[in-house]
Amino acid sequence: MDVTPIAVAAAVWGAATGLLVPRAAYRLSVEPEDDWRAACPQGHPLTGSAGGWLGLPRCAACASGAPSQAPPRPLAAAPGTAAAPRRPGEPTPLPGEPQAVPGEPRPLPGEQGGGRPSTATPAHPGPAQPGPAHPEPGTRAPVAEAPTAADGPRRPVPYRVSVPVAVVTALVCLLLGRATGPRPELVVWLLCVPFAVLLALVDRNVHRLPDEVTLPLAAAAAILLGAAELAPGDGGSWPTALLGGLALGGVYFLLFLINPNGMGFGDVKLALALGVVLGWYGWTVLFAGAFAGFLLGAVYGVGLMLMRRANRRTAIPFGPFMITGAFLGLLLGALAAA
Repeated sequence: MDVTPIAVAAAVWGAATGLLVPRAAYRLSVEPEDDWRAACPQGHPLTGSAGGWLGLPRCAACASGAPSQAPPRPLAAAPGTAAAPRRPGEPTPLPGEPQAVPGEPRPLPGEQGGGRPSTATPAHPGPAQPGPAHPEPGTRAPVAEAPTAADGPRRPVPYRVSVPVAVVTALVCLLLGRATGPRPELVVWLLCVPFAVLLALVDRNVHRLPDEVTLPLAAAAAILLGAAELAPGDGGSWPTALLGGLALGGVYFLLFLINPNGMGFGDVKLALALGVVLGWYGWTVLFAGAFAGFLLGAVYGVGLMLMRRANRRTAIPFGPFMITGAFLGLLLGALAAA
């Protein structure tokens, strides 16, 4: 059977859903103690379908020229003007931190309007700081020992249409459609891909894998694959998929218990979904996809260290590598089943 029409339709689906991913990624890319974003970078409320979660990452208020509603940023001292003297107990400003204008009081840390952040959450994905034995869900495995020149403020989360995200999502769906063909599990793969891309983006932005996405994804994958096995022409095993989710989740949970500062609990929850998907095609595919994720993460970390952009304690997001490895394993299993 010619699978070209199926692959083309899958690519169109991937491109369409890929255009919607950046809005959700923007809203979810927050620190664990913060609420989901409800406004654009200019402070205008996000509206639209599904409570503002579905839609292109565009703001109608910004496009119409509406004034910004974002809180004003502290003014920096004019060039050549001396900074206001610090009060007793006030820390030295960090490089790049706004200087107070002479004549205006400089707020102390924890006061509204300036100073260093009063929370304990680092503002950038730099070296891990001493903290509790069990980090917040989604914190990343350290791969560094001391600060490096690459450590710096975390980049602002973009809120705009991303052609690369749409292209990557379309390409993934195209390859899965080509490899899987008309088998019923293709519907499951196509439904899971946009959420996998979303998780990879959020993890890259803030080193976090939200429970609101990882756990429903695991449950949905298990239920949908159970329905796929009831349809004629399926190419996998639903019981093995369930066991695969438990097995891979158990391995990641064991790694978390051994080194809680080196494995985020968000990775453990993501492993449940990836194990279900990979286990559909058997234990060999499950092992190959899991190993590929570890290999890709290791190559990336070593590459950063060779370029002196990281060291052994630098935190890196591991979710994108887990997802990429699972995608490679899924391709292998789909082609083998064909």
